Amino acid sequence: MGQLLAIEWMKLKNYRAFWILFCIYLATIFGANYIIYRIQLIIYSERQAKGIATMVLGNPPYSFPTVWQAVAHVSSWLLFIPGLIMILTITNEYSFKTHRQNIIDGWTRQQFITSKILLAAAFALLSTVVVAITAVIFGFMSGDASFSFEGFSYIGYFLLQAMSYIMVAVLMAVLFKRGALAIGVFFAYSTVLEQIVVLILNKYADYSGRYLPLETTDVMVPFPHIQRVINKFLATTPNYTAIFIVALIYLAAYLFITVRKFQTDDM
Repeated sequence: MGQLLAIEWMKLKNYRAFWILFCIYLATIFGANYIIYRIQLIIYSERQAKGIATMVLGNPPYSFPTVWQAVAHVSSWLLFIPGLIMILTITNEYSFKTHRQNIIDGWTRQQFITSKILLAAAFALLSTVVVAITAVIFGFMSGDASFSFEGFSYIGYFLLQAMSYIMVAVLMAVLFKRGALAIGVFFAYSTVLEQIVVLILNKYADYSGRYLPLETTDVMVPFPHIQRVINKFLATTPNYTAIFIVALIYLAAYLFITVRKFQTDDM
C-alpha cells in the first residue's frame, strides 16, 4: 500500500498543474472561511444586530464549538478542486498510455486502480486535516469561547463528504477516460443536475432528495444554526442515521463500480 502511494507521489511531484491546483485549494479553504468569518464579525459587532443574530441563530458560528461545523460546511463547497486533481491525474494516464505501460511493467489491474483509490483517500484525509487546523485557527481568532471538541464529529462527516466527492470524480475519470468530458460531467452533475433533482424531489416527493448520492453527505454538514431554522420553518427533520447509512452505501458503490469498470475495460 505504501509502495503504491509512493509511486503515485513520484508521478505527481513534478506535475505543475497538480501543485497549482493544490496550492489554490489550500489558499481558498482559508480564504473562503476568512470571508465568512469577517461577515460574522460585522453582524455580531453592532449591538442591535448582535442581539437579533444571537436570538435567531445563537452564538457566532466561528466560535467554539460550532466552528468545526462552520468550517466544514464552507470548505465543502471547494471539494470540486481535489476532484478535478483526481480527474486530471487519471485521465492523463489514459492520454499518455501510462496505465498500459504500468500493466506491461508488471502491475496488475487491481494494483493500478487501488493506487488511484488510495490517492483519493489520501486527498480526502489531507483535506480533512487542513479543515480541522483551519477550524482551530478561526476558533481561537473568534475568542468567544474556550477550546472544545464538542461538534468535532462534523470533521468526520466532512471526511466522508470529501471521500464521496473525490470518488465520484474518480468514477467519472474511469468511465469517460477523457479529461474534458469527465470534468464537464463531474461539474454538471455535482453543481447543477443533482441540485435540480433535489429541489424537485424535496418539493414533490416528501424531501426524498436528501437521499441522492452527493446530497446525502451535504445534508450532514449544514451551516451552524441555519438548518435548525429551516427545519422549524418546514416542520421536518432529516433522519441523519438513515442518511449516513445511505452515504456509506453510495461510497461502497462508487468503489465497486470503479474497480469493476477498470478491470473489465480494454487497455
